[in-house]
Amino acid sequence: MVSDTIQFLLNDKIFKIKNPDPNKTILNYIRNDLKKTGTKEGCAEGGCGACTIVLGELNKNKIVYKAINACISFLPILNGKQLILVEDLNNGNDLHPVQEAMIKFHGSQCGFCTPGFTMSLFSMHKNNQSINSEVVDEALSGNLCRCTGYRPIIDAAKSLNNRNDQDKFKRKQNKTINLLKKIKSIDIEINNSGKKFFAPKTINNLKKILNKYPDAKILSGGTDLSLEVTKFRKEIKTIISLNSIEKLNFIKKNRNLLEIGATTSLLEFQNFIKSYFLDFHDILKRYGSLQIRNVGTIAGNIATASPIGDTLPLLLTLDAKIVVQGKNQKKIFSMSEFFISYRKTKLKKGEFIYSVKIPINKDNIFKAYKISKRFDDDISSVCGSFSFLIKKNKITKAAIAYGGMSAIPKRASAIEKKLINSEFSENSFSKAVDLINKDFSPLDDMRASSEYRLAVAKNLLLKAFYEIKNKQTIRIN
Repeated sequence: MVSDTIQFLLNDKIFKIKNPDPNKTILNYIRNDLKKTGTKEGCAEGGCGACTIVLGELNKNKIVYKAINACISFLPILNGKQLILVEDLNNGNDLHPVQEAMIKFHGSQCGFCTPGFTMSLFSMHKNNQSINSEVVDEALSGNLCRCTGYRPIIDAAKSLNNRNDQDKFKRKQNKTINLLKKIKSIDIEINNSGKKFFAPKTINNLKKILNKYPDAKILSGGTDLSLEVTKFRKEIKTIISLNSIEKLNFIKKNRNLLEIGATTSLLEFQNFIKSYFLDFHDILKRYGSLQIRNVGTIAGNIATASPIGDTLPLLLTLDAKIVVQGKNQKKIFSMSEFFISYRKTKLKKGEFIYSVKIPINKDNIFKAYKISKRFDDDISSVCGSFSFLIKKNKITKAAIAYGGMSAIPKRASAIEKKLINSEFSENSFSKAVDLINKDFSPLDDMRASSEYRLAVAKNLLLKAFYEIKNKQTIRIN
């Protein structure tokens, strides 16, 4: 079955929109169509959090609450979900506990950012019984305030620790679940004034659509794709969303291999990878914000082929493989051969990323670092990733990769060659770092100068050496 109508839940009612504009953002729908102006637009690129809303998604008979950026989310992704706005939190004249906390601790001045902070706190409150500084920092990493300061907002967040509030969402949980179940899980095909949107439920249907529309833009999260509309003012004629295909949302572990499906969220991947590669987890915690990682996917990060994509140098040093699905067969590429030039990959028309495979080499030592102007929710100036196999103080394997140093994320082959079969010593690394100019010729841009990037790239390699040698992490405050 196929439908041209999206359905979602809002205030205990199922809303239906026939052939919505695929390029319309949820934010514009909320403000212009619903006339709900509590949700604000600040940056229009998912960086400030003023537009934060919460989606309730049904997962195994349970509602999972996710904070997302409405400004970079297209309207059709609401299909099958519960939409929660800042205007919906109170119960009549009774404020929600997160609203009460913001008032009690004086968490608002001009008020423009306040709705976004409140929605992030609501999502945090629903998803965490125990709330500490780490939980608060992650929950608020995607929300910016320029007048109140963060201390009173953080105090408001911490006051919610261990509060078993039976809010109206908890009391109406069974009703909400039943209403969400009434929305049929079928393929969506939208045609609005020549703009098309497809959300197939199966891989076979996806292949058929790709065969018919090989030039379509593939949506797997969309935190990057949506900027074509919000920032570059373009129209995307055909969008094919992978996010409704359950068979692409998985994490599998074999004895020596991890496989992550194309539509697995970065947040889910972040929580999983911690047990295997702690530095990968720590880099992901700084990838955008919680709002971004709730939506963004690892396959999307790879497919955009950004030279500053945070996962890419890490996957390069871990010798990850990309599984690409074509019309009739799957192909497997190593990360090192997948990127051709700036924003260009070996992905051909009619193909899509099926999964990413990451080997588990327990004997290897893995390190990764991100350098940016701001700790949270910022783009890398340089991202460095390092993997070494050391036996009897000799480097038998070395994989070194950087983001932000070239038109593509790239391995440092000259440095690797110099280090392999060398003694694991300060002298070896001091000589190897001088080859950085042989591997990279970075550009000057608004984030960093070429000279700065080269200096940082050298220092990150030396940092990895000293941390491995001393068996401790060097913290830079």
